[in-house]
Amino acid sequence: MNRLFGRSKPKEPPPNLTDAVTKVDSRVESLDKKIGKLDGELAKYKDQMKKMRDGPSKNMVKQRALRILKQKRMYEQQRENMVQQSFNMEQANYAIQTVKDTKTTVDAMKLGVKEMKKEFKKVNLGEIEDVQDQLEDMMEEANEIQETLGRAYGMPEDIDEDDLEAELDALGDDLAFDEDQSYLDAASAPAAPVGLPSDAEPRASRTAEGVRVDEFGLPELPAT
Repeated sequence: MNRLFGRSKPKEPPPNLTDAVTKVDSRVESLDKKIGKLDGELAKYKDQMKKMRDGPSKNMVKQRALRILKQKRMYEQQRENMVQQSFNMEQANYAIQTVKDTKTTVDAMKLGVKEMKKEFKKVNLGEIEDVQDQLEDMMEEANEIQETLGRAYGMPEDIDEDDLEAELDALGDDLAFDEDQSYLDAASAPAAPVGLPSDAEPRASRTAEGVRVDEFGLPELPAT
């Protein structure tokens, strides 16, 4: 069948702005090279004309230079047109890409809203409020338990705060008085007894009646 009817040619991809911009830019580069080459020839002819005298030869070189200059102007005009075309296509390509990006963003946002609605259906607002109420009640009960455990026992409830403050001030004065012990320096401790009895001194003495007594004031027993 392929021999009889031949093979169908593969379809070429549709043109796009990116490829078109690339082709135009390559043509601009080719024109830049041609313009540069013509500039070199013009410079060469200009140097020749400076060294030549007026006459037919100089006029012939001048005509060649004018022809090259016209060709250069034509290339420059073509280059400006292509540069403008490339710029316009780039702007159009940028606008198209921006629209595509916007569409992608909108599609993503729509999908996000859809997923959010799906997840919100799994959430019960009433259950959340019940949980919050239960937590609030439990916190109140915990505070009551702490207050109950911290309650003082055996403390009279009819104590006047003014009386307590007056007693506290008086207590502070008493403490200051107790801390001041300068009065102890004025009083001296009793001196230690001087002249303790030694072996050379008699250990006994006599009463008014002449009875010998020992060092404790008791009558001495007669020696046997």
